[in-house]
Amino acid sequence: MAAPTVTPVGTWTSAGALTTAAAWYGQHDGPVQLESGAVVVAGGADATGQSVPDSAVFEHDQWHPTTGNLGTPRRLHTLTRLANGKILAVGGLNGSAAVESAELFDPGTGRWTPTGSLDKGRWGHTATLLEDDSVLVTGGSAVRPGGGVVALRSAERFVDGEWQPAKEMTDARTAHTAIQLATGFVLVVGGVAPVGAVDDPALAFCELYDPDHDTWAPTGNLVHGRRHHRATLLSGGAVIVTGGTAPGSPGAAPFDPFSQRTVERFDPATGTWTEKKPMPSGRAFHRAVALPHDQLLVVGGAASDRDESGFRSALVYDAVGNEWSSAPGLREGRWSFGALALADDRILVVGGVARSGLAAADPGTTELLATAELFGETA
Repeated sequence: MAAPTVTPVGTWTSAGALTTAAAWYGQHDGPVQLESGAVVVAGGADATGQSVPDSAVFEHDQWHPTTGNLGTPRRLHTLTRLANGKILAVGGLNGSAAVESAELFDPGTGRWTPTGSLDKGRWGHTATLLEDDSVLVTGGSAVRPGGGVVALRSAERFVDGEWQPAKEMTDARTAHTAIQLATGFVLVVGGVAPVGAVDDPALAFCELYDPDHDTWAPTGNLVHGRRHHRATLLSGGAVIVTGGTAPGSPGAAPFDPFSQRTVERFDPATGTWTEKKPMPSGRAFHRAVALPHDQLLVVGGAASDRDESGFRSALVYDAVGNEWSSAPGLREGRWSFGALALADDRILVVGGVARSGLAAADPGTTELLATAELFGETA
């Protein structure tokens, strides 16, 4: 019998604010929940696009700074909660330099301390906690010798405080997503391969990492190449990919604004992607949070990162019925923000971009948000 469609009940309410506004433009640099249920944010970009060291904790519905900030300002980094309860911050950008260092956050002291450094500094990579408690870091961007940016094929594993080389991916990529499946394999999806043009091509290639044998194998391709998308593991075990920026540029092929609405489902049993009912409205730089009963909440976002205002709208996808429905919208439109489901099933969003470029009061300054919101049933 099919599970009933359950649209979340409640409204978005204020959840305080960070001391300093920030945006998280990456795929794996957002909030991380501790074993206690508290939430930690660290790093990100300020209104000028520069890296910040700030770190904060959301606990008892209030934000407060951690005892210490990151030792190195970083954006487009990754944050991963380890099996021992600490949080691992890896790589990123500091100014125009790729960061090689990694740091550990200890919830007991509220401080960040250095740990082993990557063999290769990178940003826009992914980080995935594996079943053996090691962390797999894949791909990302690096400075190209002679100038420019190049995508990486390399991968590394963080084991007992040290970095070890892992097998290289089949394809170089950055700004991709990585999801650990119920099998223990890691699914890497889409991303871009910088080619020196204004708009780098989005990738449809996907591949699987086998942690036990340290091997990569290609799997089914996406129907649509994607960047700035979201990939989410549903409660039923499938992966749903939503949206992303449209390929190309307006006025030039192969620009397709409707591609931002598209949705695809990955079946781990067959290794294939199937196109599903598109979203009522397209978006990129949004956030997606898995809900019970094989459902997905998609919230916020924008059409691109240029001359845009953040969306307030929220949608719920029912994977069983392959249907989309509307959910209450955010109090403030935002994109490139942080979002996650709390232990009490409420949804927390924080920070992000409100307006950029010509959509902002000052086209030269990106308008960021420090505010946070909570979605859940009202008392």
